[in-house]
Amino acid sequence: MHTGLQDSKAALRRQVREQLNAMTPAQRSGDSAQARTLLLQQLIWHQAKSVLFFAPLPQELDLWPLLEEALAAGKSVGLPRFASEANRYMACQVKDPARDLHLGQFGIREPVQSCLPLPFMLDLILVPGVAFDLHGRRLGRGKGHYDQLLTAMRGTTCGVAFDEQIVRAVPVEPHDVHLNCLLTPTRWLEL
Repeated sequence: MHTGLQDSKAALRRQVREQLNAMTPAQRSGDSAQARTLLLQQLIWHQAKSVLFFAPLPQELDLWPLLEEALAAGKSVGLPRFASEANRYMACQVKDPARDLHLGQFGIREPVQSCLPLPFMLDLILVPGVAFDLHGRRLGRGKGHYDQLLTAMRGTTCGVAFDEQIVRAVPVEPHDVHLNCLLTPTRWLEL
């Protein structure tokens, strides 16, 4: 990767993380609740028969309560699981969060080994990141694992972020995957 692009991505990660660090737990919680309400109003949510969630880190917008709602509605629900032997994430089905989840290699909740892989085609794929722009570009944590997962999956991809994570432009490389829509506490955008 070009050094200038690396530097731009690193600077943007620092800038956005500073803004996220300034948020209070109450602000994060309230904003997450607003985003969940907004997602529940979208046609794609109602039509989706299969949804790939992510387990939020402390500084990420939290859609986790919708996982139980999706299961109760009869949707097929999945989460990424890191396959260390392949050095990549794979989408695996979760039927009972209390039984099917554990802390994975990176300290993130993920499906246990007995959870079956999901088909490569899903209706809705919820995507975390550090920063997003209004053109569907996403800045991840820098290892490329999520881009590999998104390249292997098909379906509507939706970036999930606090408004503080929306920037004018995200620097991208050819392998970076563009998203179809964006959810924040204050807006739903189809890109």
